[in-house]
Amino acid sequence: MVQIAWRRWFDYDRTMKDGPDIAYIASLIGDPVRANMLTALMAGKALTASELAHEAGITLQTASSHLGKLEQGGLLIPRKQGRHKYFSLTSGEVAATLEALMGLAASAGHLRTRPGPKDAALREARVCYNHLAGEMGTRLFDAMVGRGLLVTEGEDVELSAAGAAFVKDFGIDLDALTARRAPVCKQCLDWSERRSHLAGSLGRALLDRFEALGWAKRDGKSRVVTFGPKGRDEFSRLLAG
Repeated sequence: MVQIAWRRWFDYDRTMKDGPDIAYIASLIGDPVRANMLTALMAGKALTASELAHEAGITLQTASSHLGKLEQGGLLIPRKQGRHKYFSLTSGEVAATLEALMGLAASAGHLRTRPGPKDAALREARVCYNHLAGEMGTRLFDAMVGRGLLVTEGEDVELSAAGAAFVKDFGIDLDALTARRAPVCKQCLDWSERRSHLAGSLGRALLDRFEALGWAKRDGKSRVVTFGPKGRDEFSRLLAG
């Protein structure tokens, strides 16, 4: 009996060792200092160690130690430009994971005790790595699905023929997007809305287009995206078709 129990544990332990080490990744993200650094990088900008130290409220020396762990863990990519070294998230997958964890924390009731003055603005529209998130982001995704521009099957999402025409008519070079290695369309779970918004190269292109048209503007000091009165009207007309 003891031998059978031991064998079951051995098989279980071996399976756990052979699988992805989620505990390691969780420990990297779970530290409050590193979580603040990663969240700051969700705006899509590369930041220096000094800037990230300021975001986390720690010294530069302490920041360097944390950044080394995040880089070693594959969550950050360092880039050198002249005398400066910049850090950015490794990929949109890291940003999507952080966004999902924010949603889990919110649904479980783990909210910051002192919400900042920009919380309402963040919930309405913000940058999630390089695409539009928040209420405006989920409105865009829902409208495109409702009009048949996007076709979803489980977590998979792709442009329909009508969606391809819509994107091109809106002034986006779809051929250039499809030529890239990155997925054109991806669902990203929105932490504040608890629904999907559009990620992938199309999500990025749409946000860039909104900015180019003057509909929206990114806040240089936060993840907030602000739509002016005219931008809101144009955005609503776009969704209505």
